[in-house]
Amino acid sequence: MSGPLAGRDPGPRIRHNDYGVLRPPAPGTWRPSMTVSVVIPARDCAEALERTLAALARQTYPAELVEVVVADDGSEPPLEAPGARVVRVRDGWGRGAARQAGQLAATGEVVLWLDADMLPADDHVEAHMRWHHLLGYAVVMGETRFVREPGEEGEQSAYVRERLAATDRLRRAGSGAYLLHTGASASVRAGLLRAAGGVDVTLNMAEDTELGYRLAQAGAVFVPDAEARARHVGPSTVMLREKEVHRHNWSYLGDLIPDLRWLRSHPRRCWRVPYVEVVVTAGGYEETRASVDSALAGTLPDAAVTLVGPWGRLTGERRASLDDPVLDLRLLHNLYAHEPRVAFAEGVAPSAAPTPFRLRLPTGWVLGADTLARLVEHAGGETLGLVSAALAEGRDGVVAARLERTAAFSRAALFPGAPDDLVHEMYGSEWVSGAEYGFATAEEAEPLGGDPAKWRALAGRRLGEIKELTRTVERLRAEVERLSAAEPQEEDDGKGPLAALIRQLRSAG
Repeated sequence: MSGPLAGRDPGPRIRHNDYGVLRPPAPGTWRPSMTVSVVIPARDCAEALERTLAALARQTYPAELVEVVVADDGSEPPLEAPGARVVRVRDGWGRGAARQAGQLAATGEVVLWLDADMLPADDHVEAHMRWHHLLGYAVVMGETRFVREPGEEGEQSAYVRERLAATDRLRRAGSGAYLLHTGASASVRAGLLRAAGGVDVTLNMAEDTELGYRLAQAGAVFVPDAEARARHVGPSTVMLREKEVHRHNWSYLGDLIPDLRWLRSHPRRCWRVPYVEVVVTAGGYEETRASVDSALAGTLPDAAVTLVGPWGRLTGERRASLDDPVLDLRLLHNLYAHEPRVAFAEGVAPSAAPTPFRLRLPTGWVLGADTLARLVEHAGGETLGLVSAALAEGRDGVVAARLERTAAFSRAALFPGAPDDLVHEMYGSEWVSGAEYGFATAEEAEPLGGDPAKWRALAGRRLGEIKELTRTVERLRAEVERLSAAEPQEEDDGKGPLAALIRQLRSAG
């Protein structure tokens, strides 16, 4: 089998993130065979690193199957690490660069990240590795407890405890299981790590969360292992400066992780990673334009289009402009050459990663204003891997649009067999009516028009009017209560101030 798990059995087909079907052996009761590289990013932490290396020297996992790589991120003087291989970070600086430098130097079949201020239990590595012998696409996360001094029991962070409790230890976490991925203690097959693109060397914070997201798009199952125990000496940066950490990280995570919808509240921004990639094959100019424009005009603002066609045929030699044999292709290129949300491709890439969804839209069919948003909501609510919208039926069968979940098709690619069948088994799939979701032909569709900004401005004015009326009603009611207390009801003959206020109140309310 080719791909990220070449030469190794991927293991059973896991549905969503329900790793509970696996039965890992208890530490000390099995015989390992896989090699592992423990990668430790470090900077100016000689004392802490010494403790961590001493704990690694006591591991129960066979020493001949373990290598330790320390990625020294510019320490002065350079770190020394007896029993480990030290590599200096050359490509950039910071945690992302250090993690990437370490994993590039690693030779093990599995990469196990460990922070330099961690004290792993003696069977920590073994606990991680028993899962990788069972499942080729597992991402294992150790149980990290925070202590002030070595030897204390400590406890997990409140966020981790709450998240594990709410999701049956991530078995019911759906597409958000990656949110607990942390570099303090996490392991993954080296091939899957490479397939996901490795660590982003430009990130000095939240690089582990961003990597976890891309591993999820590569089809990973996330396993929090309570047996992979370790102590983190001292509080984390999040514990000490949570608001500042979020302020820092959220400035760029919205660009990189489309799932974090609250970071994408702006209605018109372009984002580095789209939420949905709409794939359209270039055909006739008018019908292709109708399809592409409808995808760009919907209520889901972070959609992008990949326009597939033989763009290499567009050369610059002299030609008859109106009689060009590839005129429609050239017109489409002219039209979208400077549109940042349209990309030109000769073919469809095997995966949409890191974009979480791909919609394959037949040329000449157009989307309604909220078609994409409704399809994604339908798929997300059920965590479906594939939603097919039936558009028409002809001699060649059913014409359909397909919304594909990237993580589902990435996982299906790890196994032999028909991708759609594998996706249905591990994620689920459904057929829906295209008409019910707003699909139409280019001839039938309403023309694109209207300005969302104008509708928002109108809604804002109406909201202001509602607030003003609410204040008026509250003022009048307060006045009614005052007058009611001062003037008995029976003395008001319908002409007094109380009756007048009541009439005003009724008209305002």
